[in-house]
Amino acid sequence: MEFDIDSIVKDMDFTGGQFVTCKNGLMLTNNEISVLKRYSIDYEKCSTLKEIIYLVEDILNEEEADTEDLEYISATISERDYYQNTNK
Repeated sequence: MEFDIDSIVKDMDFTGGQFVTCKNGLMLTNNEISVLKRYSIDYEKCSTLKEIIYLVEDILNEEEADTEDLEYISATISERDYYQNTNK
């Protein structure tokens, strides 16, 4: 089996995991922002990651459709909030 390296590299997403500082000072990845926008979650009005998590969880409790992407970013944001805001 042959692979076309140029084609594989061209199709890779190198910016999705890149962090962006939002207007509210929170750090989110491009992928997280994309998913939040897809579900019409106004993350820029939130002052903490916990507020974003609350809005995401609210939608997860209501939605019956496939929300795997939303579940994933909920977990990643929750983990980041834990490590940033827990006294060690």
